[in-house]
Amino acid sequence: MKKVSESLKLFINLSKIQTENARFFSGGLDGMGFSEFTILFHLNATQGEKMRRIDLAEKIGLTASGVTRLLAPMEKIGLIKKETNAQDARVSFVSITDSGKRNLKESIERAEIFAQQVFPVDKIKKLKGLSNILVELGGSVE
Repeated sequence: MKKVSESLKLFINLSKIQTENARFFSGGLDGMGFSEFTILFHLNATQGEKMRRIDLAEKIGLTASGVTRLLAPMEKIGLIKKETNAQDARVSFVSITDSGKRNLKESIERAEIFAQQVFPVDKIKKLKGLSNILVELGGSVE
């Protein structure tokens, strides 16, 4: 096999770690996935606590249709609500509900614990060798 660049190794390791961390993270949030968590996080952090779907998709790195698929069950259980734009019917907004805020607050507490497990202080100091850290955390390419 041809030797691959350090950039590609880093990319492969980041992908594997992200997938494993999202799975582990989601298991500790009472059924809420990492994508749902990030949606609530970004909505809560935005002025007015609402965003256009397309802007939300860009923030979390999904397609607009991917975000739409995530939003439907979140709306059904009351974490978010859809709002129409009075000036332009083609534009709709997504906002976080009080229930979504409560869920987010509880999830952030668990997420902080998880993040500190994944990136303890001694590991953060090693970030100059990021690729090596990713291998240490479970990346598969050295």
